Amino acid sequence: MYNIIFIFFRRMRLPLLTLVTVFSITAFGLTLIPSHDPDGNVWYMSFFHALYFVSFMSTTIGFGEVPYEFNDAQRLWVMFSIYFSVVVWLYAIGTLLTLIQDKTFQQALKELRFSRKIKYLTEPFYIVCGYGETGSALVGVLTQRNQNAVVIDINPDVINLLKLQNLRQFVPGLHGDASRPIHLIEAGLEHALCQGIIAVTDNNEVNLKIALTSKLLNPKLKVICRADSHEIEDNMSSFGTDYIIDPFDTFATHLATAIQSPALNLLTMWLTGARYQALNHPIYPPQKGRWIICGYGRFGKTVYRQLKNNNINPFIIEASPDLTGLPTSEISSDDWIKGWGTDAQTLDKAGIRDAVGIIAGTDNDSNNLSIIMTAKAMNTDLFIVARNNMEENKRLFDAIKADIVMHPSSIIANKISGLLATPLLYAFLGLASYQTRDWASEMVKRTCLVVKAHVPEVWELTINSSQALAVYNKISSNETVTIGHILSNPRKRDEQVNAMPLLLQRNGMLTLLPDDGMPLQINDKILLSGQLASRFKMEWTLLNKYALDYILYGEYTPKNWLTHLISRR
Repeated sequence: MYNIIFIFFRRMRLPLLTLVTVFSITAFGLTLIPSHDPDGNVWYMSFFHALYFVSFMSTTIGFGEVPYEFNDAQRLWVMFSIYFSVVVWLYAIGTLLTLIQDKTFQQALKELRFSRKIKYLTEPFYIVCGYGETGSALVGVLTQRNQNAVVIDINPDVINLLKLQNLRQFVPGLHGDASRPIHLIEAGLEHALCQGIIAVTDNNEVNLKIALTSKLLNPKLKVICRADSHEIEDNMSSFGTDYIIDPFDTFATHLATAIQSPALNLLTMWLTGARYQALNHPIYPPQKGRWIICGYGRFGKTVYRQLKNNNINPFIIEASPDLTGLPTSEISSDDWIKGWGTDAQTLDKAGIRDAVGIIAGTDNDSNNLSIIMTAKAMNTDLFIVARNNMEENKRLFDAIKADIVMHPSSIIANKISGLLATPLLYAFLGLASYQTRDWASEMVKRTCLVVKAHVPEVWELTINSSQALAVYNKISSNETVTIGHILSNPRKRDEQVNAMPLLLQRNGMLTLLPDDGMPLQINDKILLSGQLASRFKMEWTLLNKYALDYILYGEYTPKNWLTHLISRR
């Protein structure tokens, strides 16, 4: 608001002063010219009448001579006054029109309207900084889950695109630099309903500044940041950033999991998959043999490190070893070659005909596609990992039929949406990574029995008065309600719904795969997976006293005096 007032008066100061000066001189001149009233007496116009006359004269040029007819001197003065006042009005109006078209003024107006929208928000929301591929995918997921979002992006075209997108909920967007505290505050950083801030711009320094600003101005806020540099990650961690996501590290870990335990990798894909997605088939990356990595940039480094940790010695193809920091002194000359990998000669020297897998991991989609097509022509049995940098090329990577496609934006969006919707899921996956392969295989079987054809619905349940009122009241009355009770079918108490508990959090302690007989306590948090219909059935049990009574006691408690009287008879 103050910016608009400042810009207005800075640009309109001279026109307004000129207008006031002309009005004053014109009115003052009329008061000095003598005239006569109808009785012939000498009369001077009062300043009020003069100002009144000048006001409608200057704006309409249609007037009557008030309060008496003018003499020639007055008419001469008025004639010159008209010319001067019209010119000044044109000057003032022209300056005002120029001001309205000024981009700075328009931006100030947009920021004012935007901040007012944020001020009157009545539901919890997240601030998403950056509306590129990652941000747009994330906002789409959030709105699908009925979670509100506010967007900041430095590119005005992106904000205009946001307004045209068919999102499930209205998403306010601000064209501004998210690294500036004023824009974060305008977006609701200090708003009581702001749940968290998500920095997913393509600039590490900007993401760092956003995280720092958020922790200084609102320390209780959940902050999630994208970072693809370990130095930036360490910096963010030093002041308490809640979650730092590196897409390359995340994917490299995913690939390593697929090599070590295909069943655990399959379980992870199912639990983190999109709603209604068909169950994925397991993938089996070769655990032995020659792997070739094309590109030793940020992605190539992390994948190389994970393969080495799994006792695989990959061969590297890199066109710019000095630029990417390839440690030629540490890696044997027999384990790398300078080149792009897009030509058959380089691939042949790398041993593509005897290789079991190839990773096309450059930051250029055309090169990655070329690498894969050339490699497949030379060895049809390769396990192929492709890096898809741009969403617009997704159909090309689908057509090439790689075994695994790594898309940085999708990885970040999926992980962040999971952290916001079901933070216990990643705690579960962390504990699952320490379990045996047989345990993972058994979990895959149990999941198949529960969900049949589509990936499971994964959700969190808190035993409180808002999510589980009926259970909350029973526990408050010192009655026992177990996990098995809330898993029972509210129509057939001897049957269970198609859902299973994955994790229970109680007083900061985690219990993996809690038993059905475990009694529940107030404020327990439970991570569950199963069919969407089963989730709705469970909500009936959790919230409806009579449904819970049926499960606990085998009969419905009468709801009123009439049904109570009938039941007694």
